[in-house]
Amino acid sequence: MRGNKTTLTEPRSSDVLVLGAGAAGLMCAAVAGRRGRRVALVDHNAQPGRKILISGGGRCNFTNLHCAPDRFLSANPHFAKSALALYEPRHFLELVERYGIAWHEKTLGQLFCDHSSRAILDMLLAECARGHVEVVLDARVDRVERGPEGFRVATSQGELRGAALVMATGGLSIAKLGATGLAYDVARQFGLRIVEPRPALVPLVLGGEEARWTELAGVSADVTTEVDATRGKNAAPRFREKMLFTHRGLSGPAILQASSYWRAGEAVSVDFAPGLAGNAEVLEAMLRSPAGRDLGALKMALRAVLPQRLAHYLADVGAPSSWSNAALEACGWRLRRWEFHPVGTEGFEKAEVTAGGVNTDDLQSRTMEARAVPGLFFIGEGVDVTGHLGGFNFQWAWASAVAAGNAV
Repeated sequence: MRGNKTTLTEPRSSDVLVLGAGAAGLMCAAVAGRRGRRVALVDHNAQPGRKILISGGGRCNFTNLHCAPDRFLSANPHFAKSALALYEPRHFLELVERYGIAWHEKTLGQLFCDHSSRAILDMLLAECARGHVEVVLDARVDRVERGPEGFRVATSQGELRGAALVMATGGLSIAKLGATGLAYDVARQFGLRIVEPRPALVPLVLGGEEARWTELAGVSADVTTEVDATRGKNAAPRFREKMLFTHRGLSGPAILQASSYWRAGEAVSVDFAPGLAGNAEVLEAMLRSPAGRDLGALKMALRAVLPQRLAHYLADVGAPSSWSNAALEACGWRLRRWEFHPVGTEGFEKAEVTAGGVNTDDLQSRTMEARAVPGLFFIGEGVDVTGHLGGFNFQWAWASAVAAGNAV
């Protein structure tokens, strides 16, 4: 651990208590500390920023150049606009470059460290040190109370007191890294509502007859996915990225993206040939094949746009009822809109983030402060704002943290 690590021996008072030393908590503590606030940053883990360290395959996909409100899912799609506008990707990139951290754009605006994600964590810890933030680790929170002078937090290392309390403890995803539901418990304690938390950016599980697709485990393909549901302002977008077959079902970026919108009982539609303009083009090679129209010709046609194992499997399970032009057109249409019916997800253990959380109607959008509880703030993953895959959730962590850090 680098920074001002503290072991408590008696009650300590600060201006601001930040619970949770992840991405949002570190950023909020640093911002508040640099403003001259006396800040205590508390975490029940022995090490801060554990999720930062494993993110992006150890290189931390720390933001996305194409950040926009429509890349976020929330019961109130307008809520995130203020914080995202006040702290943009360029602002975080300026901080990264100030610390001399080498970075690169991978695809689709995703920014990664050239080397280790440790550089991002060290940068945030250095910013906390510059703000004289008191860091308290291995401190399990037992109780949160509010009185006339502010908040009291009883921990396994003693009691902390602060005029303001910022909940940055995250959601339920990846319990092995210490995820808890503390943010939701505190929110309920003070009368805030919760949008039911659920796994997001998570692999989907296939069952029944569709479990046969797991025979293709390890095969990936460029596809377009879409959740077949209509939710008005939260209608699911289409995602064109890689899909991966697994031993339990479906994964890969295209599926992870769709999973944030998926609900039990809904289908996920997959276009296996997104690069082709029309349905007929999928089978054009076979329609003109001198070898005739049969299963072998269908497999040959599909191999032109898909990996061989997937092409052969699709041909076997999706072959037309006859080899007439009409039947082939129907076959092509189905290949462009193949429906899977997941029986569930792989849960919070495999989810990259948690969707749902503290209801944004109960928070001020420019400060993240609870409307009915002055001095109480919620930021990051614990709030009902969930980004798409590709650095958007980190950008929400930074933006919501800066909003709160400037307000406490």
